[in-house]
Amino acid sequence: MNGPCFKERPEMKRTGVFFHYQYGERLKDFPQALEGLLEKNNLFFYDALYPDEPSTAFDLEPLPMEILYQVHTPEMIQRVIESGVFEGAFFSASGTVAAAKKIWLGEIDNAFIFTGYGDHHAGRDSFGGGCYFNGAAIAIHQLRQDFRVKRVAIVDTDAHHGNGTWEIFENDADILYICFCSEDYQPWNNKVNIRSPRRVTDEEYLNSVRENFLPRVEAFQPEVIFWNWGYDGTQGDYGDIGLTPQSHVSLAREFKKAADKLCGGRIVVVLCGGRQREVARNVIPQIIRVLAV
Repeated sequence: MNGPCFKERPEMKRTGVFFHYQYGERLKDFPQALEGLLEKNNLFFYDALYPDEPSTAFDLEPLPMEILYQVHTPEMIQRVIESGVFEGAFFSASGTVAAAKKIWLGEIDNAFIFTGYGDHHAGRDSFGGGCYFNGAAIAIHQLRQDFRVKRVAIVDTDAHHGNGTWEIFENDADILYICFCSEDYQPWNNKVNIRSPRRVTDEEYLNSVRENFLPRVEAFQPEVIFWNWGYDGTQGDYGDIGLTPQSHVSLAREFKKAADKLCGGRIVVVLCGGRQREVARNVIPQIIRVLAV
């Protein structure tokens, strides 16, 4: 199904930033680190509503619980509740769902999602690696249910394989999933794993993305692109493969360019792995700037 009719748009994109306040040490500098950016007329900041605060038009709308149960099993959801991180996981996924809906409805053009407890290691009946609900999978399910979206591309540049996303969509040929990580999985049903060397330069990594992602996504012609972005492959992080912080900004330019060309600019950036607080503080605002122009 085709998306909404595209009007002639101004040069600046309307970018949504989706946030809530349970993120741990790595994101302690936010949202303060976005000061100045959020004053731009084309940036929209959505955050979780707390009972003792007045509501606004930019409250983060909780996702319907029934959608959660259509992607994850009741037993898994109960285990997340018992783990003590349900609220953080729930609002992480809610941000991704809300962003995807607002993009499809034409309220914003693209989005960056701060996630504290997601995303790509969460499967139908399992979670791990700090990922409790698979927000991208839930958002795709919602888009299909509400708007009959069919073809979606997911690119994953976290240093670790998105095993949960792969498992949820492994039999769905209308989901193109391309993962750049350090593990081997046999290609299957539009699911492709591009193994990255243990040590790689920024240019080598970017060339691999250009050679392996861009031709596939162009042939696939998605209606929306999701980018599972982890910065754990950065030098000094727990998935260190030798990347510099600026490599992530270069990736943002590549993926935004692909979205602009193929699906009206519709791209949802979902934060995944990464531990270094300084990298988050410096790189996330730059990625949001790339999205917003």
